[in-house]
Amino acid sequence: MNDQDAGLRARLVQVGVDLVAEEGTQALTLREIARRAGVSHGAPRRHFPTHLALLSAIAREGFADLARKITEEAGDGRAGPRAQLTTLGRSYLDFARNHRGMFELMFRHDLLESNQLGLRETSLPLFRFLVDLVARALPEPPGPEPAVVAGALWANLHGMAQLWGWGSLQLATGSADIEPLLQAALDAHLGPADR
Repeated sequence: MNDQDAGLRARLVQVGVDLVAEEGTQALTLREIARRAGVSHGAPRRHFPTHLALLSAIAREGFADLARKITEEAGDGRAGPRAQLTTLGRSYLDFARNHRGMFELMFRHDLLESNQLGLRETSLPLFRFLVDLVARALPEPPGPEPAVVAGALWANLHGMAQLWGWGSLQLATGSADIEPLLQAALDAHLGPADR
């Protein structure tokens, strides 16, 4: 791939990132991405064999952005694992709130299902980071495997993000603060924090 092709490929992905941020996943058509990139509607097919391949490249950017955010805020290792998990949870929930379209795209099952599109290489390191923190935060004696606890915690955080985005949790709890829910999720999965 020459520099011009690489530049157009990167531009198509960036246009998709901007488009999902502005209008959500429903706007991510090949035709609209090509129009906004200033190329013919057939140009994306020269760089992405399928619409799914382009969506996957856009979602990889979301995972990379989330990974940067989490490692900047929780990954320095100076805080203990429980504090890092709290920061990771806040980062995850903030990302979901501030990047709703990208968050939705990143977790579309049809994109994660196909490893040939390279999405797992971007998403799985985040899960491994979560598993490592959970393993270090779990109390003794050992209970469920850290990967199982991490999966349950992730599902809890993801559900909180979705329900908060829809306004359901605020209505159900009568609260405009998600922090107590985050702390309750951590307590439920890791045991009560030492206070």
